[in-house]
Amino acid sequence: MRVRSICPRLADCAVALPSTARHRDVAWQPGCRRPFGAWPLATPRLILPGKEGALVTNAGGSPARGQDETSARSAGRPAFDTSVAHQARMYDYWLGGKDNFAADRTAAEEALAAYPGMAHLARANRAFLGRLVRYLADDCGIRQFLDIGTGIPTAGNTHEVAQQVAPGCRVVYVDYDPVVLSHARALLTSAAEGATDYIDADLRDTGTILREAARTLDFTKPVAVTMLAILHAIGDEDRPYGIVARIMKAVPSGSYLAISHIAADLERQKLDESRDRVNRISHQQYTHRNHAEVLRFFDGLEMVEPGLVELRRWRPAVESTRTTPGWCGLGRKP
Repeated sequence: MRVRSICPRLADCAVALPSTARHRDVAWQPGCRRPFGAWPLATPRLILPGKEGALVTNAGGSPARGQDETSARSAGRPAFDTSVAHQARMYDYWLGGKDNFAADRTAAEEALAAYPGMAHLARANRAFLGRLVRYLADDCGIRQFLDIGTGIPTAGNTHEVAQQVAPGCRVVYVDYDPVVLSHARALLTSAAEGATDYIDADLRDTGTILREAARTLDFTKPVAVTMLAILHAIGDEDRPYGIVARIMKAVPSGSYLAISHIAADLERQKLDESRDRVNRISHQQYTHRNHAEVLRFFDGLEMVEPGLVELRRWRPAVESTRTTPGWCGLGRKP
């Protein structure tokens, strides 16, 4: 299997990835320095395990560039520093995973101390992903998915759910955490009839995402774009509405946008404290948004029933009585 990806510009540090069956060798080429105080210029190499092994590399070794040919915002993409918490690894911890570091666990516990329901919220978001993808593949006939903000693979990944419905589904994953990249092989176990790919990129770098995704997806046919639990990590200063609009402009009529986002107007006091605790020690700085602010991401799209609702209320088999303070919804491009 060939892995196409841009390898993360890992910081030149001495910390290795966890020694698990899916994490193996990480090597840095010599002569690294960090332009803009953020990225090493040398090309890092990450070798993923497998029958023959796979080499993922960034041949250019230059900072990611957006559509306007400017460098991607350096503060938006963390160096590989295990002493600083990262969203994907905190989420992994809440889901009961083991691919996280002490700093991630500390931040995740800080969030739980302020809002004990955070782990339940993470699980509710994961359940939403499953219902959403099955609905898109089964009821809407979607066969192409662009999953931005993939997170560390676990059971029920997008391609697994979609290809259970239609084995020919094609799925492209996007994330920028080195630990997520180290699991890329788990995300590339496609059915023979379909295809999967992984792109290492920041959501803000829409040019890279769209260019790399076009290798696997046909942008003349409908695409389901999913941005689950990622936009609250994009502050207003980075113009998140413009980011979403650029992605959706590139996909044709009949495409879909799915979003989940921590709510600013549900369980507000506890969630605000949880956010503030995490923001003090995490790389990402979180911005919670209210119903109207999340709905704005769907401007120009037709909302699919039941509209923008609390996570537990989007087409559940059995509706829970426990509050899940996150907004989620699905919109169709007319």
